[in-house]
Amino acid sequence: MSRFRVGIIGCGRPLRTEGATGYGMSHWHALGYERSPECEIVALADVRIENARAFQERHGGERLYEDYHEMLEKESLDIVSVCTWPHLHAEMVIAAADAGVRAVHCEKPMAPTFGEARRMVEVCEARGTQLSFNHQRRFMPQYREAKRLLEDGAIGELIRLEASCPNLFDWGTHWFDMLFYYNDEIPAEWVIGQVDLRDGDTVFGLSMEGQGLSHFEFANGVHGLLVTGYRAGWEAGNRLVGEEGVVEVNHRASGALLRVWNREAPGWRTCEIPKANDLEATADGVLDLVAALEDGREPELSGRRALRATELIFGTYESSRRRGRVDLPLEIEDSPLQAMLSGQA
Repeated sequence: MSRFRVGIIGCGRPLRTEGATGYGMSHWHALGYERSPECEIVALADVRIENARAFQERHGGERLYEDYHEMLEKESLDIVSVCTWPHLHAEMVIAAADAGVRAVHCEKPMAPTFGEARRMVEVCEARGTQLSFNHQRRFMPQYREAKRLLEDGAIGELIRLEASCPNLFDWGTHWFDMLFYYNDEIPAEWVIGQVDLRDGDTVFGLSMEGQGLSHFEFANGVHGLLVTGYRAGWEAGNRLVGEEGVVEVNHRASGALLRVWNREAPGWRTCEIPKANDLEATADGVLDLVAALEDGREPELSGRRALRATELIFGTYESSRRRGRVDLPLEIEDSPLQAMLSGQA
């Protein structure tokens, strides 16, 4: 018999199948539970019961619910995956914690407001519920190798971390999280930034900035810089700048997953890195949260770590609203970006 009973909230449709409106992240969560001998998916909840039935055909799950509250009340679940849009995350995560669920694994971004994100972490800590968010890139080989090179002294002492992506909220949450990962989870002390609302996209029903800039400092003196916008940014997704060299991750022009410039050889040196599917890496996050639950340790994708990345998102928005530097910890409840868009800032 499996040790952990698993429930899924928000089944969706698999990526690139009929009726799919997104990446079908619940199916990638399921891949991790299926690979764990300790887990069994026993119950599914979706407001569209046909989605739950389609999920059941692929991954199992004996009982189906249209109301996740009913599932939480009846099923005595150990682990719950929340795979819905961000505006639903807080109420679902908190309901699972209140129901006595031992671990909740939630999709990113955390929530539409900083107050909701903070409350999820606070409630789960108070209830003794392990909380994690799917920043799965921490498990991918190019990022892990970049961190190994840094730790081995390949570029000397770290000076600055840089990243670029389309927006702060949806994609930026991954990059802020990765910058903390490279820098050994050291907290940030302040952030200063600006956003421009022209040409912004809409993601998960929320309006994004068209361009943005976030500059911040970690407590160890390392600086971070994230540039957003579809026509802005660097050739590399991530860049680690040290006193003696540079590591670039996902270099767009060359196609290199990882390349290094340092004193060992003239010019750039491309590292041989196996290609990996970033969605499939979700399964590694699930396996880690299960192991953490068994061992009583903090999971790699913990809610505490996710909140630090989220603090920089909303801290950058708040800096734009204040037109000045924001010292951390951040003490706001709303989303300054959405307030500025609605004219309430």
